[in-house]
Amino acid sequence: MGEPLNHTTFQSQESVMSGPPRKVLVTGATGFIGAHVVDELLRRGHVVRAATRDPGKGKLLKDARLYYGDRLQIVQIADFSQAVSFKDAVKDLDGIIHVASPLDYTAQDNEIQLVKPAIAGVRAVMEAAGANLDVKRVVITSSFASVLDANRKSPPHFTYTAADWNPLSYEESIAKETSAVVAYRGSKKFAELEAWDFIKRHNPAFDLVTLCPPMTFGPVSHPVANIDKLNESNNTLWKVASGQDLPVARVPFWVDVRDLAVAHVEALLRPEVGGSRFTVASPEKFSYSKVADIVRAEFDWGEKRVAKGETQTIDESHDLDGETAAKDLGLRYRSFQATVKDFIKQAVEMEQK
Repeated sequence: MGEPLNHTTFQSQESVMSGPPRKVLVTGATGFIGAHVVDELLRRGHVVRAATRDPGKGKLLKDARLYYGDRLQIVQIADFSQAVSFKDAVKDLDGIIHVASPLDYTAQDNEIQLVKPAIAGVRAVMEAAGANLDVKRVVITSSFASVLDANRKSPPHFTYTAADWNPLSYEESIAKETSAVVAYRGSKKFAELEAWDFIKRHNPAFDLVTLCPPMTFGPVSHPVANIDKLNESNNTLWKVASGQDLPVARVPFWVDVRDLAVAHVEALLRPEVGGSRFTVASPEKFSYSKVADIVRAEFDWGEKRVAKGETQTIDESHDLDGETAAKDLGLRYRSFQATVKDFIKQAVEMEQK
């Protein structure tokens, strides 16, 4: 798969994008992050080709954005567990934002259900981009999961950066005894390495930027049938607001999905960041008891309904660098209070429907 290198190593060419792309493919467009990326592109006047496996969800995405007319196009793609090609989907495009990736914590076969499909999806995107000389940049949604070393402990205090990689081996990731949570970390690592290795092997006409966000929260913009179909991270917030057991955060790092969408678009449009890897994260840490406090403060019903439990101590032993992404991509991170308030307000409306 190649050696993990820091983000400054991957500069393959200079300022390949002379102007903003006119047409952009977004994979995973009907998902939590992907739909926000679609919206951010549309708001800025770009043409979006939204790729989805589910034509029904694609129609819902389109129907909710009729204002944009032909600037939003829907294309259906195969599941990454099958032989998938993006060569037709990227015709006449300038850029690609690859958000889609398999996530199934009930997986019984880590390699078949998580690791191989993640790698296959990235490989298909990179091959399609390499075959289309009009594509000038590919942005890939990786994850803090590809950065995290679960065995790294303090003291001394440390800060994760884009130069860090999770140390899982491929064999560890696919082992039967490995939990799906850990296997997912491996899937994100080896999928991202597939992209960087493609750049090293082929030196293509396009360049690459990868983003490694931690827990992602915020209002939903994608098609959601009902409150029970929320994405996993938001579903956990809703459990707190609904009085279920107070969960424990695996990590204290997070980002608002709207800020992450801006990061994707800026990563696509800024010529100077080509070849970079970013950890995109708010400087403010979170816990689920902090979620409970916000719900109590912001909603009249909060005190009676919110989850009860001992106040959780936020882990201050280490940090995650979100400042580099903020500086290089021009980001302003929302507060955790604003993120939780905006999502819970929307979730209550969904519940009432």
